[in-house]
Amino acid sequence: MSSPESRTLRYVDALREAFEQEMERDSTVFLFGLDVDDHLGIQGSTKGLLERFGPERVFTTPLSEDAMTGVAIGAAMAGRRPVHVHIRMDFMLLCMNQLVNIAAKAHYMWGGQVRVPLVVRSMVGKSWGQGAQHSQGLHALFAHIPGLKVVAPSNAHDAKGCMIAAIRDDNPVIFMEHRLLYNTEADVPVAPCEVPFGKARLCTRGDDITIVGVSNMVQEAIRAAELLAEAGVRAEVVDPISIVPLDIATIVRSARRTRRLLVVDNGWTMCGVSAEIAARVAEETEGVRIRRMGFAPTTCPTSPWLEADFYPNPATIAETAWAMARPDAPAWRPDPERARLAWQVQFKGPF
Repeated sequence: MSSPESRTLRYVDALREAFEQEMERDSTVFLFGLDVDDHLGIQGSTKGLLERFGPERVFTTPLSEDAMTGVAIGAAMAGRRPVHVHIRMDFMLLCMNQLVNIAAKAHYMWGGQVRVPLVVRSMVGKSWGQGAQHSQGLHALFAHIPGLKVVAPSNAHDAKGCMIAAIRDDNPVIFMEHRLLYNTEADVPVAPCEVPFGKARLCTRGDDITIVGVSNMVQEAIRAAELLAEAGVRAEVVDPISIVPLDIATIVRSARRTRRLLVVDNGWTMCGVSAEIAARVAEETEGVRIRRMGFAPTTCPTSPWLEADFYPNPATIAETAWAMARPDAPAWRPDPERARLAWQVQFKGPF
């Protein structure tokens, strides 16, 4: 239940509240990007901000990702705190030079004299069959670059706290939002709050297997843990929250205890975040069985029937975890009706 100092909010409303509170607190914060001033307000996350703060602090941009990212970087260097909205992460490929060679490196190249306090909002994930060029999770590309922070909050509480922390950070932050999370709800503080980067959270407790989820896959892993519990397997679900910096210590401690680690990413497994987590755990532990799940090794299909095989889901996660936790037991698969219902259970968050 919500406390007097908090209440239940949707993910998208928590983001909007973070913008409103930070723009009210700090006049150097401004928000811009394609359609931020549209009547729909980027799924509602920017709705009403134009009316409250005016067109000089909330404004749309041309379809010119490279140039607009240059504007954002220049503004950040000049002492402003821009929040640059990309409706889809796919389109950030058009401004990679700006992000990788300028935003990420300016602080180092100028001996710490230059700061780039920039937040880049990037939306990922399927919603209505958006296909090969509008559904990609490219967070591993940005996690590879020193100087960029990458966060992927999985619930409304962390969405608000991470966004406020990102706006206040003096470094460029890639903020990943999954579309399927926007209508999920969690208990969110009324007052401004920060969720620190580099500190993972244990969402469920268990001794049989550790499951690490990234972004929306945290929700799917928690649902999978519910299915596994009915079959007698107790899964510990870990939410890293931030990918860079990564709290590998929490994951290692859990994996050492359960002796099994399943990493479920919202991206491809090849050279991905799941590969990094698996490698780090393997370097620091012995005798831990490790597996990864993520996108199938192909471009994203538009057909919902093909999507079912492309994306991990609670049933496939649970089935994989069962095989790891009970290698000598007969094959097990969750009841299709229970698995279907698990997809429909709205996640409230461990708060």
